[in-house]
Amino acid sequence: MVAGAPADVECPYIQIREGAATLVIGEGGDSSGAMSLKYQGTFVRAARQCSVVAEQMIMKVGIEGRIVLGPAGGPGNIDVPLRIAVVDESPAGAKPIVTKLIHIPVTVQSATDNPTFSHVEDGLSFPLPSSSKILEHYIVYIGFDPLAAEVDKKPKPKPAHKPVAKPPPGTG
Repeated sequence: MVAGAPADVECPYIQIREGAATLVIGEGGDSSGAMSLKYQGTFVRAARQCSVVAEQMIMKVGIEGRIVLGPAGGPGNIDVPLRIAVVDESPAGAKPIVTKLIHIPVTVQSATDNPTFSHVEDGLSFPLPSSSKILEHYIVYIGFDPLAAEVDKKPKPKPAHKPVAKPPPGTG
């Protein structure tokens, strides 16, 4: 149940997004061969807590995961791209409500280290739907999103340089 909310409002459940349960980081960007595997990330547990404030569902979502070293792995820094998305999975079709990409830095200390990582997202909020029956279709998906992380890292194009017009002679 949601603290301070009507009795018929439930906190949406968390699911690991199909196809996004494992993070695979290969040597030189190659993730096709088992021997080129540097790191593999997995989820260990997740939890959520909800409250309703001024017709807004405010969620606190916590995630814990682990990085395991592969045959090509070793000490280093990893950027874990975590996606949290609230989706309306009604029979009419899926509709994203809110989504957030979070970058979690993880340091691998040694060749035998399998570090854990965790993240708590405090302010995930969205407007309450018009009825609790609609809210029953909401699901909080968690998953690794390396493709969006790559797009995030690409430098933004600089605006085209516009030449400044010189004032006509004798006006300045």
